[in-house]
Amino acid sequence: MNSFGHHFRISLYGESHGESLGVIIDGCPPGIEIKEEDFRIDLSRRKSGAKGTTKRTEDDFPYIHSGVYQGKTTGAPIHISFQNNNIQSSDYKNIAQIPRPGHADFTAYSKYKGFNDPRGGGHFSGRLTLAIVAAGILAKKIIPHVKINANLTHVGGSNQIDIEIDKAIQNNDSIGGVIECTANNVPIGIGEPFFDSIESKISHLIFSIPAIKGIEFGKGFASAAMIGSEMNDAYIKAGITSTNHAGGINGGISNGNQIVFRVAVKPTSSISKPQQSFNLKTGEKQILEIKGRHDVCIALRMPVIIEACCAIVLADFSLGSDL
Repeated sequence: MNSFGHHFRISLYGESHGESLGVIIDGCPPGIEIKEEDFRIDLSRRKSGAKGTTKRTEDDFPYIHSGVYQGKTTGAPIHISFQNNNIQSSDYKNIAQIPRPGHADFTAYSKYKGFNDPRGGGHFSGRLTLAIVAAGILAKKIIPHVKINANLTHVGGSNQIDIEIDKAIQNNDSIGGVIECTANNVPIGIGEPFFDSIESKISHLIFSIPAIKGIEFGKGFASAAMIGSEMNDAYIKAGITSTNHAGGINGGISNGNQIVFRVAVKPTSSISKPQQSFNLKTGEKQILEIKGRHDVCIALRMPVIIEACCAIVLADFSLGSDL
C-alpha cells in the first residue's frame, strides 16, 4: 500500500506525469515551526541538473494545504503537494505497449490489468521520492538532536565518480551506486524486536525507493567472513564501544553508537541503447529504443532521499516511546 508508519504516518499519492503528487502526514506533533523556505535545501539536493541527471527540471515548490497555521503545525494531518509542469508524455508513447527491461512497466501493467498510467513510470516513478523528502524534512524537525547524513561513496564499483559517470554517458548507458548513511545521537533503546527492529523498519522504507536493490548495516555482508573476536564490539562504557561493526544496533535496538547503513542503487532502466523486449498487445518480441530525458545515474540524487527515510523511521520510533 501507499502508507507507512505508526505514530508518524505518511501516505503518498500521484504519478510522474499527473497534475500533481504529494504526501499526507498524520501524527505530526503540534507547535513545530514550518514554512515553505524550510523545504528549499533538501528539495534542491534532490533536483536534477548536475552531470549525469535528467534534463527534466521542475520548480518543486511545496504547497502546504492543511495542518499548518500561522507557521506552526496544528496536530492535524498535513497535506503537501507539488505540481508537475515540465512533462513530455509523448516520449513514453511506445512504452505503453513495450515495457522497459528492468523497470516496473510490465509488472504494473500485469497487476493493474493495463489501467496503470505508463507516462514517466506513473506511480512507480522516482518522481514520487519528492514527497518522501518533504516528509523527511518534517521528521528531522521532530528529532532535531539526531544528525543524519548520507553520501554517495561509489558508482559502478569505483570511488572515481566523475570518471565513471563520463564513461556511462559516452556509452549511452547508465550506472548504479552505493550510498552510506549515518545517524548520530540516536538514544539507546530505540527499536521494537522482533518485527519492528530498527533494521526492519529502515529497510522497509528504504526499499520503497525505486532502484534500491540492497541494504546492509555496519559490516553487513563482510561480517560473514569475520570471526567472532573480530566482529564483536568491545565495550568501553555504556553506549560506547571500541569499534562499531554492528552499525549501532544490537538485537534490533539502538546501542548508543552511530547508526551506519549502506544501500545499493541499481543502474537506471531507461538507457539509449536498443534493448530486447516484447509487445504487450501482440506478445511478439520487439526491440525497444527509449527516447526522452532520463538519469544516467539516479544514485546521484539519492542521498537526501535516504536521509529522509532514516529520519521518518526514527521520528516514528521517537513518538512512540519515552526515550
